[in-house]
Amino acid sequence: MDHPSGFILFPLVVHSFDLVISSVGILSIRGTRDSGLISPIEDPMAIMQKGYSITILLAVVTFGVSTRWLLYTEQAPSAWLNFALCGLVGIITAYAFVWISKYYTDYKHEPVRLLALSSSTGHGTNIIAGVSLGLESTALPVLVISVAIISAFWLGHTSGLVDESGNPTGGLFGTAVATMGMLSTAAYVLTMDMFGPIADNAGGIVEMSQQPESVREITDILDAVGNTTKATTKGFAIGSAALASFLLFSAYMDEVAAFAQLPFKEVDIAIPEVFVGGLLGSMLIFLFSAWACSAVGRTAQEVVNEVRRQFIERPGIMDYNEKPDYGRCVAIVASASLREMIRPGALAIISPMAVGIIFRMLGHATGQPLLGAKVVAAMLMFATVAGILMALFLNTAGGAWDNAKKYIETGALGGKGSESHKAAVTGDTVGDPFKDTAGPSIHVLIKMLATITLVMAPIFL
Repeated sequence: MDHPSGFILFPLVVHSFDLVISSVGILSIRGTRDSGLISPIEDPMAIMQKGYSITILLAVVTFGVSTRWLLYTEQAPSAWLNFALCGLVGIITAYAFVWISKYYTDYKHEPVRLLALSSSTGHGTNIIAGVSLGLESTALPVLVISVAIISAFWLGHTSGLVDESGNPTGGLFGTAVATMGMLSTAAYVLTMDMFGPIADNAGGIVEMSQQPESVREITDILDAVGNTTKATTKGFAIGSAALASFLLFSAYMDEVAAFAQLPFKEVDIAIPEVFVGGLLGSMLIFLFSAWACSAVGRTAQEVVNEVRRQFIERPGIMDYNEKPDYGRCVAIVASASLREMIRPGALAIISPMAVGIIFRMLGHATGQPLLGAKVVAAMLMFATVAGILMALFLNTAGGAWDNAKKYIETGALGGKGSESHKAAVTGDTVGDPFKDTAGPSIHVLIKMLATITLVMAPIFL
């Protein structure tokens, strides 16, 4: 290879271009409504998608330039083109994830409208419809990830890069380039994510300051779009985690082989201990999600009890004659957010180490030197697969429940205060820990598991 430094610098250059092209995309966002005229409210999502489309087009161009500049090598003159196509696969994957998340969480589309319609027959049917929507929403993203991983690996494998023995070596690097392609518009996607909480808090300020209903209507539209952008960003994050975890999993196997001085190319789940490792990895995702959701429930109960106490002790709160003690509620939430995450965090760190050490000892006792490493590999593999599905389910269901409520608040199905709205509020209450706590945490959990197993690989041997 003529210039290995090009392969090393490539990720830095791609993400430097990301900052530039995302800035161009953000600056291209302009409202088309004349402030001096009375005209229909614009669709904020359409405006943001226009900016995202510009960012995507610029990403394709800059990625092609970067691959030709840094990944060209005399050994394989056409390899850079294959890697440019890998980047294109990643960019298309990112766009597909944004579109799929929007389809399942925006109330302009059928899934959320059907969810809102289910609210008209009660609280139970709203919950059933929301859970089924979340489960259904896992199908398309998984198909997209599957196509992306296979395509990128195949393009890298056929790039012409070979090792000293003449074996193709570009497969994993192709997957890495696709991951970089997916993240080449990350700055713009994160900007869309920030839009959600800002719009949500703006709506809260408008309501607390008793602004006219016309102002609240505008912030409600912004808030609904914010829910969609938050869901698209979470989908984007879990997609990139899936691609990145595939690389970290391969790196773990290579590291184990290097330390053990034994070949380690595959994980056979027909071995009972390895299969058990896979089961433990899947269980880890469900237990982590359960603890994260129950933490929200317990803290919410503390806040409700505190609010009830204040209403009893300060009856003037409801007619604005007395001020509530906001500080007490904030203190409860802030302290609980730190305290309640100790258990899930410890679970993610300790469980792979404990499983690896226990099965290492069992392997040494039964004459299977790599058993501990194999069981941890299966645990990581199954946790990644289960985590991707669980995160997609939680994120999408939560966003859909929230926007079903927002859709009813626009006046549909009886509007605010109706029985449909009450059922939708129940769904939104269930969806909040899904989309704001457990769901976003899982992609961090997946990456943390991969990193811990990689760092701790020597202790499993």
